Amino acid sequence: MNKNDLAGVVAERAGISKAQATDAVDATLDAITSCLKDGDEVRLVGFGTFSVSRRKATKGRNPSTGAEIDIPASNQAKFKPGKALKDTINGR
Repeated sequence: MNKNDLAGVVAERAGISKAQATDAVDATLDAITSCLKDGDEVRLVGFGTFSVSRRKATKGRNPSTGAEIDIPASNQAKFKPGKALKDTINGR
């Protein structure tokens, strides 16, 4: 399922137009992205938690030449599913 498909499902289930659903999905994703960019967590009870993890700088190797390279520090988005989501997926 892609974002367009998701907007179609939201429109059908919420009884709104697809354009309104697309705006709602875009606004939700923008809000989550913005919170993560600010270093905040987004907790959706029963669904899961979006958070940011800091990955420190490391050294690696170029597989084709064997030369050592520096891998810079970066922020990584993480998602931890909630209990209700896990239970639903596992048929409980």
